[in-house]
Amino acid sequence: MSEELRIDGALTRWSTGERSGMPLLVLLHGYGADEHDLFGLVPYLPTGIAVASVAAPLAPPWPMPGRSWYPIEGLDGRSSATVTVAAEAFLRWLDEEAADAASVAFLGFSQGAAVALQALRLDPGRVGAVVALSGYVAPGDLPRDDELTELRPHVFWGRGTHDDVIPEALVAHTADWLPGHSELSGRVYTGLTHSISEEELGDVHAFLARWLERTAAG
Repeated sequence: MSEELRIDGALTRWSTGERSGMPLLVLLHGYGADEHDLFGLVPYLPTGIAVASVAAPLAPPWPMPGRSWYPIEGLDGRSSATVTVAAEAFLRWLDEEAADAASVAFLGFSQGAAVALQALRLDPGRVGAVVALSGYVAPGDLPRDDELTELRPHVFWGRGTHDDVIPEALVAHTADWLPGHSELSGRVYTGLTHSISEEELGDVHAFLARWLERTAAG
């Protein structure tokens, strides 16, 4: 199944044409959105990076617009297996489109955050940092999870107190799992729904600036 899921690289939206050797931030949108959705965040991000906004590989059921990384309907919706399939497809896209990036970080929203964190778990040494906004860690163990406890990758997890989209059980699982598998920073934003605030973007900017500092220091 995972080999059949492909991301169309022609749909990827890039912030710059000259990106060879630059640090790369990859944006992964949420359910029902597309590659244009998160591109509006670019002015809020640190300078000196290339940004790629990727189009998820699936179309949600009609009449839902946009695209999705994995189904949320049915018995397998939000399962670890479906998130893994999407993350594997995303890592193949990374191999094909960004093999020469100096360092790579992911910024995902909702479904995109779940895929970004799952990709980190599948290939821990590949990713310099992950920003997970209004998302979660998929339940279940993966073969390389133990590596994360040693590598302690930098993860920022932001969510709102009024987010009623992500099930409480997944939020609780993420809150339990991330501290043991990452160098975690983040914040719970009072009054924020399933969305992104300017206050949160300020925290994201600071987090990514530290990623760039680590990249420059080697």
